[in-house]
Amino acid sequence: MTDWTAPDAIDCSDERLFGTLLDRAETREKGHYFEFFDEGDEIHHDPGLRLSQHGNEEWMGQTLNHDPAYWRPDDARERGFDEPPAHPDYLLACVMGVTVEDLSEKGGYFLGRTNVAFQRTAYPGTELDVTSTVVDTRTSSSRPNYGIVTWESVGRDRETGEELVSYERTNMIPRREPMAADGSGTVADDSSPADGPELPPTLVTPDGGTFEAFRTALDRARDADAAVAYRHERGRTMDERLVAGLPLATLNTARQHHNRDAMADSPSGDIVAYGDVTRSIALAHARSDEATYRERRFENERFHDFVTLGDTIYGFTRVLDCDSEAGPPTAGAVTFEHVAFNQEHSPVYSGRRTALITRQ
Repeated sequence: MTDWTAPDAIDCSDERLFGTLLDRAETREKGHYFEFFDEGDEIHHDPGLRLSQHGNEEWMGQTLNHDPAYWRPDDARERGFDEPPAHPDYLLACVMGVTVEDLSEKGGYFLGRTNVAFQRTAYPGTELDVTSTVVDTRTSSSRPNYGIVTWESVGRDRETGEELVSYERTNMIPRREPMAADGSGTVADDSSPADGPELPPTLVTPDGGTFEAFRTALDRARDADAAVAYRHERGRTMDERLVAGLPLATLNTARQHHNRDAMADSPSGDIVAYGDVTRSIALAHARSDEATYRERRFENERFHDFVTLGDTIYGFTRVLDCDSEAGPPTAGAVTFEHVAFNQEHSPVYSGRRTALITRQ
């Protein structure tokens, strides 16, 4: 009888023999299939993550979110923070990143996210404790190899137990039977393009980035049968650091962001950008044209198409509402609809955002 524990019992340098060995070997799987999830299940994402100043600044730098309140103490104090806090996009990406291994590492389309709410300011050094609850599971009429799962996830300060951010996320998740090759990572739902309503004859651009500028633009638009909508000049081309590096920095191990071999036969044919990176870049374009004071809330976030290496992300913004009663004396609330689009002018992300904007 052969002693298969002996180092020389198998010659793994023999390519043919090794190939046969691989064919017989079972793969220890990561992540869960659709059948794993039942409504009401609560999942504790054990790794957690510690927010770091380096990670915070790297995220802001790479995604063009250049707001000095998040790295300069004097600017932070002027905005009412005790010290430079973690940027909301970085916090959200970290909370979602640590959920990926348990929820969506098997792959599947990131359909959207809503009810994003920030309960408290988080600072570098905070250790995250993240849990998710299965809110809904259902079949997909157009993709029988997949199911659709919605979770509510909550990120807390591990030391105090205080909630920092919460949201609901919906993904397509592969079914165990029949085995489905993974899709992409971002994007697409089953909805077909709608017959859109007539467009407004005029688009108004705010004359500045303060709360008053947005309110004045809305008043002008209402008097002129127009909409307040405009494009942002900057673009950002997706490179390896953005597509593969930033997701892994937040413990997002979804294969669609870093495994080109596994993604070669997928619908995208290549690795795809993490939806939160695409989103953060689009929001950075918008923030560069406004005087942001605080982020309040995100709703109806949807991912419409693949973003792959070499794609360039641009931004478009529509102003929906101004509320002068919300917020401190120094700021008012503005609700936006933001759209990220690529070099082909195809939308890749859209979502509604309410932020406090500094007054004049």
